[in-house]
Amino acid sequence: MNTGSVCTVNQHEVFYLPSYSPELNPEERLNADLKQAMGKCVPVRTKAKLREAANEHMAMLEKSPERVMSYFQDPRVKYAAG
Repeated sequence: MNTGSVCTVNQHEVFYLPSYSPELNPEERLNADLKQAMGKCVPVRTKAKLREAANEHMAMLEKSPERVMSYFQDPRVKYAAG
């Protein structure tokens, strides 16, 4: 699988990714985690309840750095952990 190219500029690495590559984006792991958590909740029927449930999940993640770090364990996204 092509994970794009790497260029080092002034001690910083720049990773050029394909235009659509969700499997290479750690944010997609957060999105999947949030969607899974929302699916386990009692159905929310209003935007306000949905926002409240999402905020609660994100607050829980703030207290769980090991869970957030797990998003970066896949070899395809380790580039973003450095």
